[in-house]
Parts: sequence; C-alpha cells; structure tokens
Amino acid sequence: MYVNEKRTVGFALKNRLPSMYNRREAVDAGGLMSYGADLSDSYRRVAYYVDRILKGAKPADLPVEQPTKFELVFNLKTAKQIGLTIPQSMLYRADKVIK
Repeated sequence: MYVNEKRTVGFALKNRLPSMYNRREAVDAGGLMSYGADLSDSYRRVAYYVDRILKGAKPADLPVEQPTKFELVFNLKTAKQIGLTIPQSMLYRADKVIK
C-alpha cells in the first residue's frame, strides 16, 4: 500500500472522498487525516532495545511493547478541496493541522 500511497491519495482527492490513513506521510501527500502510532517515538523505543541488546540483554528476555504515543493529523487544504468542514473540536485535539 505504501508504494501506491500517492495514487491512493490522488484517487480520493479526484473523487472527493474523505480518506483516513494510519501514517502521517499520507496526509503530507494530500490525504485528509491520519491517526496512528507516532513513528518518531516508536523509533526511539527501538533504539532503547538495541542499546539493551548491545549491552548484553537477551532479546527473548525483553518485554514486548505496544505503541503508547499516537498522533492525529488533519489536512485542511484537502478538506477544502473536497468540500468538507472539520469541526473545531476535532482540530483542537489534533497534534498537527496542515493549512
């Protein structure tokens, strides 16, 4: 799906379809909104695990983690293009709003 992300976003825009993604990059490419794990935070956690393993910890002994930080992103340019108004209450909750 990531390989065809621009095609998917373009199709949604062309057909005036509201679209939601799990990656912020899709919103940067013109998608309407995304809600998903904050990849920067996840990569920091990966670095922590690599550090522990390099210091001698056994991977099997390390706990499995799930993401704990998520981000909500809206693209107002896209919303305007497809004729959609995003409620102000949702915009207040957003981590990032692209204007």
